[in-house]
Amino acid sequence: MRGDVVQLQQVVLNLLVNALEAVDQSTSTPRLITIKTAMGGENTVTLSVSDTGIGVDKQIMNRLFQPFFTTKSEGLGLGLSISQSIIEGHGGAMGVFPNPERGVTFYFSLPAVIR
Repeated sequence: MRGDVVQLQQVVLNLLVNALEAVDQSTSTPRLITIKTAMGGENTVTLSVSDTGIGVDKQIMNRLFQPFFTTKSEGLGLGLSISQSIIEGHGGAMGVFPNPERGVTFYFSLPAVIR
């Protein structure tokens, strides 16, 4: 994939920090964060960050990418909104889904560059 390395690093860092905070708040074990990359067909590359943290209420999951919406007591609510804007600016998409047992998975897909 092609893109602004600093911006894409910022997105990955934001997802990792969020995952670290989620597993830190969890009292369950094991506390895991899993990062995966995968080809999404011939045209996309997907990166996902999954955690076994406290999860997110399904009723507010669709609001997580709205500017100034936060589930944190000290959060500004801009990290995911900015991350989504960066990914969309690179021609990609970003989303979230609940994990089957606990925690969530955030992911983004970007156009693949095939050589």
